[in-house]
Amino acid sequence: MRKGILTTYETLLPLTERTPRLSLCEGNTPLVSLKRLGRELGVDLYGKFDGLNPTGSFKDRGMVLAVSKAVEEGAKALICASTGNTSASAAAYGAVAGIPCYVLLPAGKVALGKLAQALIYGAKVIAVRGNFDSALEMARQASAERGLAMVNSVNPYRLYGQRSASWEICDELGAAPDWIVLPVGNAGNISAYCAGLEQYKELSRISRLPRLVGVQAEGAAPMVRGVFVDEPETVATAIRIGHPVSADKARRAVELTGGEFLAVSDDEILQAQKRLASQEGLFAEPASCAPLAGLVRLKEMGTLPKGIRVVLVLTGNGLKDPDAAVQTIARPIEIDSSWDALSEVLPL
Repeated sequence: MRKGILTTYETLLPLTERTPRLSLCEGNTPLVSLKRLGRELGVDLYGKFDGLNPTGSFKDRGMVLAVSKAVEEGAKALICASTGNTSASAAAYGAVAGIPCYVLLPAGKVALGKLAQALIYGAKVIAVRGNFDSALEMARQASAERGLAMVNSVNPYRLYGQRSASWEICDELGAAPDWIVLPVGNAGNISAYCAGLEQYKELSRISRLPRLVGVQAEGAAPMVRGVFVDEPETVATAIRIGHPVSADKARRAVELTGGEFLAVSDDEILQAQKRLASQEGLFAEPASCAPLAGLVRLKEMGTLPKGIRVVLVLTGNGLKDPDAAVQTIARPIEIDSSWDALSEVLPL
């Protein structure tokens, strides 16, 4: 029976007797062997499908801990800025905890599926005429002046809870993989993975750290460019962030593990999304497919070692943003309701 990460990894998380064990049975997501893509790339390839968390993204791992600690500390309400997934997760766990949730979203820049989640979970949704970075600054000010619990990744409990995905990967494989490849937006998740892997190494549960590779969209690639991007743009809305809060932590994660950052185009991301779905049966949102696009790019450059074990972190479900996928797929074939019409379009 699924228990949620606060129970599964209770001894590894900063919990006390007063911390409520909130749960939507998050965590324990599949680590799927991607055999066809792996053969094409010449590696032993897996996908950590965190799109099967309760609200459809990896954010639930950190949010359950952040909200539980907020309740422990007496918070009366939650607040966050979001490109979509954080808002959905904060709203859901706010509902579980029974406390109000306020979310600030960049107006017109959030996929409808994610917006619908925040609204149906009962959050007060505020659309800001600006980008994510503007919304985040406003949320931080509101937290400071109104005493609301900030549950973005600036909250240390968020990143602590997100460590659990790295633990699950190592537990299932019985060792650390050679590479873990992640999408990078606000840069918290790659930082959390690194911290979780370091913790496991200190506990002797793994013998070495895997190489961490962070992939960004070309239109929102501050970690690759080395400078912040004031007007980030990409079809991958979950990583459309130009001023990543955890940039320093992410740089440390890559340096410590001998990894790298790279950027891929929107077209490469959408093609990777189509390949992942049509060849492996996994429908992940565009940001989640940036890691696969990055591996394809490295293969083409001749810098992807053969035979290594690689885990792609698929951070969100494709149903979060189906409009993006429609750009790359064929439309349905419309026919009359007759056998003759059907037989014309069937093969053989």
